[in-house]
Amino acid sequence: MDQISSDAAPPPDPPGRSAASLDDVDRAIIRELQADGRLSIRALAERVSVSRSNAYTRVERLVDEGVITGFTARVDPVRAGLGTAAYVLVNIEQNSWRTVSARLREVPCVEHLAFVGGDVDLVMLVRTPDNASLRDVVLSRVHALEGVRSTRTWLIFDESPPTP
Repeated sequence: MDQISSDAAPPPDPPGRSAASLDDVDRAIIRELQADGRLSIRALAERVSVSRSNAYTRVERLVDEGVITGFTARVDPVRAGLGTAAYVLVNIEQNSWRTVSARLREVPCVEHLAFVGGDVDLVMLVRTPDNASLRDVVLSRVHALEGVRSTRTWLIFDESPPTP
């Protein structure tokens, strides 16, 4: 009998199922972990009013089902030396989207990449140390990719940190 690695992806959802079934306790657990991913199971259980074993079992299930995809640190980009931020809107040749998206994911300083509907094909969040670095990313890296037709850059003057 073959053993399944714990690193294996969860099995695909059954047809027609688009999201995991979450109850109020699951949602409370997610909210608490989004606020503090370093929270111990004991503290988590206390905050959501369940036993430690229940909290542990629920967190494991949420991870196994792919609802929780990881634990991470929130970083202040300015204090990390990335004080310039911009949304870069990209238009591409339609038959090149797979290649272009794979290459854009390799470009340094691209924090987020999303395919969108509307007047543009992709929206990227780019964080760089300064405007000269941003210019280099957009003009030398992004425009150099085969399949990129055009870009528009929206400089971010101020932003609110994400709320958990």
